[in-house]
Amino acid sequence: MEREVMTFDVLIVGAGPAGLASACRLKQLDPELNICVVEKGSEVGAHILSGAVIDPKALTELFPDWKERGAPLTLATERDEVVLLKDNRSSIKIPHWMAPKSMHNQGNYIASLANLTRWLGEQAEALGVEIFPSFSAADVLYDENMQVKGILTGDMGVGRDNMPKDNFMPGMELHAPFTLFAEGCRGHLGKELIRQFKLDQGKDPQHYGIGLKELWDIDPAKHQPGLVIHGSGWPLQGDTSGGFFLYHAENNQVAVGLIIDLNYSNPWLSPFDEFQQLKHHPLIAQYLEGGNRVSYGARAITKGGYNSLPKMNFPGGMLIGCDAGTLDFSRIKGAHTAMKSGMIAAEAVHHALKNNETDASTFEARYTQSWLYSELYKARNFGPALHKLGRWLGGAFNTLDQGLFNGKLPFTLHDLQEDHASLHRSSESKPITYPKPDGKLSFDKLSSVFLSNTNHEEDQPCHLQLSKEEIPLTVNIPLYDEPAQRYCPAGVYEVIDDDAGKKLQINAQNCLHCKTCDIKDPCQNIQWLPPEGGGGPNYPNM
Repeated sequence: MEREVMTFDVLIVGAGPAGLASACRLKQLDPELNICVVEKGSEVGAHILSGAVIDPKALTELFPDWKERGAPLTLATERDEVVLLKDNRSSIKIPHWMAPKSMHNQGNYIASLANLTRWLGEQAEALGVEIFPSFSAADVLYDENMQVKGILTGDMGVGRDNMPKDNFMPGMELHAPFTLFAEGCRGHLGKELIRQFKLDQGKDPQHYGIGLKELWDIDPAKHQPGLVIHGSGWPLQGDTSGGFFLYHAENNQVAVGLIIDLNYSNPWLSPFDEFQQLKHHPLIAQYLEGGNRVSYGARAITKGGYNSLPKMNFPGGMLIGCDAGTLDFSRIKGAHTAMKSGMIAAEAVHHALKNNETDASTFEARYTQSWLYSELYKARNFGPALHKLGRWLGGAFNTLDQGLFNGKLPFTLHDLQEDHASLHRSSESKPITYPKPDGKLSFDKLSSVFLSNTNHEEDQPCHLQLSKEEIPLTVNIPLYDEPAQRYCPAGVYEVIDDDAGKKLQINAQNCLHCKTCDIKDPCQNIQWLPPEGGGGPNYPNM
């Protein structure tokens, strides 16, 4: 097939905080550079979801006058609360001095990361960056020396039968001396590049969580602008670790969410239903009762941190942001670290272009001399401590490590088990019965997906591919009672039991692009691939 070819100086895959910060920094360094950003969402910010309490450190470096420019960071944090939910009724408030320093949020802002990303897109376009929304990156392109030379965008107008429809448009080849991959958590091209260049050699396995979030309009009498609540405990049981957040944002809204580490062992666990239970706890319900849920979403979170961070540069390109795993999980923050990684990458690429080099090899030195390295290194033990020592001992360890020793203990903990390998068989695990949603505080999956504004063209190839079609029937259903029907937060996977027996049905049109299935499937049989450009959620104000 003959394809159109477009050539740029730098190509960026993903219009998130990392990709856009990198594009802006490159243009600041050299306004003449021809820079293209491709984004699979229908618009910049459509697929962005985060808590979010944002540290403005990187933004201030990129645009020192961001306030004058109208950046949507206007509500500073006013008060922190850290709590432990003992059971479904009671809780303990942790004194401020006992909470890890990483949980202190003075100087940060409660904001919509999606809206901040939209603003960054405006700044990038004002600098002359070309942004192409609704274009998915389907494949990496290599030259004869196996150096990355760009990407192939996805074909448009292909039917479920993989045949071209009347509106068929072939994908384009986009070429550049450097391609920066900023796809977010578990990017499908990032996975390929890590394998191709062995970027994770000598590193701990990457670890993940799933984050679920809702936005609520609440009674103005209950609203406390600037209040930040973090906590853990109930309803998570056994070896399931994670925590919740509730942020009092602007306009009488609160953001409430639950993050569950994807190393949990019980295949009967449903992150979505755990989240719905959480909202009935009096600590949370006191704010939500009488309110109105206005949005819902979910996404996986790359949380391995320093120990799992792959080599980020390779011939012809780089991994940046959550595609590499720069999130600081000890702070539950990744926007500022993603932006900083993109800015460092921009400086390394600019240097390479000036010197006709094919590898941005100065990145490593720039990174290790930056605050990004210092922050991630200090937090290197946070996740492994919780995974290896459990909620209580791990929490105590992290309080000492972060508070007393400032992350400078003379040893490093490691977590070497991959998340998908931690799942026990259903026959060895305790079944979990979840209460039915009441339609006031708790809801079902399909009504929740509706609030995410998710949409896919129905007549297109399924973007959730099974490497072996028989695995659900021979392994996942008999051994794990097909955990995909529970760990998916959108009702994509459904076990159908008819006269022919049980089978797995994939409702791909519901997909929130969270990538949890790609991560947690015990056989690593599900591969998430990008659907036709523009498909997926359309998150407003998330």
